[in-house]
Amino acid sequence: MKAMTHFREIEGRSKGYYGLLVLLLFGIGLGLVAAALKGTYGHHITGMNNHVVWGLPHVFAIFLIVAASGALNVASIASVFGRKAYKPLAPLSGLLAITLLVGGLAVLVLDLGRPDRLIVAMTHYNFKSIFAWNIFLYTGFIAIVAVYLWFMMERRMNPHSTKVGYLAFIWRLILTTGTGSIFGFLVAREAYDAAILAPLFIALSFSLGLAVFLLVLMAAYNWTGRPLGDAILRRLKNLLGIFVAGVLYFVAVYHLTNLYATRLHGVEAFLLVHGGIYPFLFWFGQIALGSVLPLVLLFHPVWSRCRAVIAAACGLVILGGLAQLYVTIIGGQAYPLDLFPGHDVSSSFFDGVVAPYTPSAVEWMLGIGGVALALFMVTVAIKFLRFLPESLADDKVDPHHAAQAAAGAEPAKA
Repeated sequence: MKAMTHFREIEGRSKGYYGLLVLLLFGIGLGLVAAALKGTYGHHITGMNNHVVWGLPHVFAIFLIVAASGALNVASIASVFGRKAYKPLAPLSGLLAITLLVGGLAVLVLDLGRPDRLIVAMTHYNFKSIFAWNIFLYTGFIAIVAVYLWFMMERRMNPHSTKVGYLAFIWRLILTTGTGSIFGFLVAREAYDAAILAPLFIALSFSLGLAVFLLVLMAAYNWTGRPLGDAILRRLKNLLGIFVAGVLYFVAVYHLTNLYATRLHGVEAFLLVHGGIYPFLFWFGQIALGSVLPLVLLFHPVWSRCRAVIAAACGLVILGGLAQLYVTIIGGQAYPLDLFPGHDVSSSFFDGVVAPYTPSAVEWMLGIGGVALALFMVTVAIKFLRFLPESLADDKVDPHHAAQAAAGAEPAKA
């Protein structure tokens, strides 16, 4: 007979816990100071200009929004695909989905300089713009996942949680498609105008969201001294490796498709060869450190048994995702616009010139503030609410663990 899963809030009495809260509050303070400075002095104190209008804060914001969609993947596996081993992890998955999205939206709103102008965007809609649709997608996602969490955590509503899980799964795919379409619909930017950016962002959400989820899960159970079995970690790290490989596939298809079109050879050469910081971030940050090395660490027959290696692989996936978004968002703006294809254009307004951009300290502060806000909400929520099971030991998660152990299955080493 399978043991029941008991959820319990964390104690939070250690100095390390309160030290983490202070650190996260400091990060949130940095973000608020950055927002106040931008609201007071304007965007000229940032590295942004008339050519690069989406800077580093947008990289952090899109990262958090995309990761929010992917963080819900664990709950979707349990409810939509019926994998019962993931069911104890579903509440934490839903919590991370909401908090990461709130953190990303906070960065976007504070990056406006005038957050009150958001009221205009919420009351005047241009439904030909993907930005108008995203307002409904983001708010709808938070509402649906909140109901999903309620149904999972309220015993009376448990029988209906699967139905809401299906809705949340479909909604998160639409949300990530909308986020990728922000760039895929911009025909004026040669690096953006590609329909494959939508499925690429979906695959990216799977890898980033699961990497963040794994780090939070391992940290929470390590700091609270609760049992975290090797069976669930092995499944999650293998799944992460598959998602990373999927992102690599879509990235290869995206660039090979662009290389096939002669008119895009210029922008591809800029992003992959002679674009300065952008080829370096692509080949070294995104491909080498953010994709190939994590794949080696996650699937190596010996190294992948070490939890520190799994955590390192998750961190590298996150860094690689940030590098990918930096190249996509900022590199795509830095490449000069081709206003009249097939014609030579020259003027005194930097036509044909690569736009310079260097992130300022204010932009770093705002991005860090969004990440700190998301993690602060998670840290407080798991202390006061029962999001974490008391035990994720192998015999609790996998009822067939004893039989597998008897058959000679070797668990991962701590």
